[in-house]
Amino acid sequence: MIAIILGLILGNIFNIREGFLIGLDFTQKYILKLGIICLGIQLKPFEFIKFGSIAIPLIIVCIVSVLIVIKLLIKKLKISRGMSYLIAIGSTVCGTTAIIATAPVINAKKSEISYAIANMTVFGVLAMLIYPYFANFYFEGDPMFVGLFLGTAIHETSQVAAAGLIYDQQFNSPETLNISTVTKLIRNTFLVIMIPLFAYLYNRGQEHQKNYSIINIFPYFVLGFIALIILRNVGDVFFLQTNISGKEMWVEFVDFVKSSAKIFLSMAMAAVGLSTNLKDLKSMGYKPFVVGFVSLLTVGVVSLTAIEFFNNLILN
Repeated sequence: MIAIILGLILGNIFNIREGFLIGLDFTQKYILKLGIICLGIQLKPFEFIKFGSIAIPLIIVCIVSVLIVIKLLIKKLKISRGMSYLIAIGSTVCGTTAIIATAPVINAKKSEISYAIANMTVFGVLAMLIYPYFANFYFEGDPMFVGLFLGTAIHETSQVAAAGLIYDQQFNSPETLNISTVTKLIRNTFLVIMIPLFAYLYNRGQEHQKNYSIINIFPYFVLGFIALIILRNVGDVFFLQTNISGKEMWVEFVDFVKSSAKIFLSMAMAAVGLSTNLKDLKSMGYKPFVVGFVSLLTVGVVSLTAIEFFNNLILN
């Protein structure tokens, strides 16, 4: 939280040199993903499968609800079709990554891409800073529900990771960080479904339609995250549950990777803050931001409602 706030302040007081912008872009694209991969070392056996079985139906409900609301809203506000598609996929799947991946397949304009990314940045950062405290109050500190909420109600992978870290640091709950991260990564994989679907809906009826490759849009860092989960579980069985030597070395390795994850994610948060120019938002119209704000509220309310519903269903 401190990293991103300091980044926002410094990035808007000083002009960032071009050489630094290259490094900031690299950090947001690659160091962030490396940090998320390292988070996989924290998951205990079968946690990924356990959280995933609960998260998938919750994610589907949130995606469908937001798409319906945006469809109804754009008829009233009359924003461009391309803009509405970008805001919709950014709000429902994985923020800026989804926007950038979708833009070419719907021939979005640069201005539309900038507006949509600004939406994800502004409202995602607000949610990142507010939701950890709200969720702790609403769910009375239950790590499962808090993690599911953070993973479904916040746009960006970086913002979810930051919210999970904030919650962990404020309320001493590493389990929440794990659950929110797993939920968000599962949500990210819906790119494989949503981008081809959006491409079809946007381009249907046109004479020239592009061919879209799943290989080009799949978030491969998810595989790295899963690989670290497998490594942790195999290592625990091999070193901790047998008499083989190397137990201390394994524990030190796990602790090192855990610490590295927090360092990498803190770097990414600082880069996000430094790259966010608040002055650019003044020139943008209010209508897309209304859509973005309503999308944020919708996914948050639907997430809360769905979690309560699934909880009651399980209890009954």
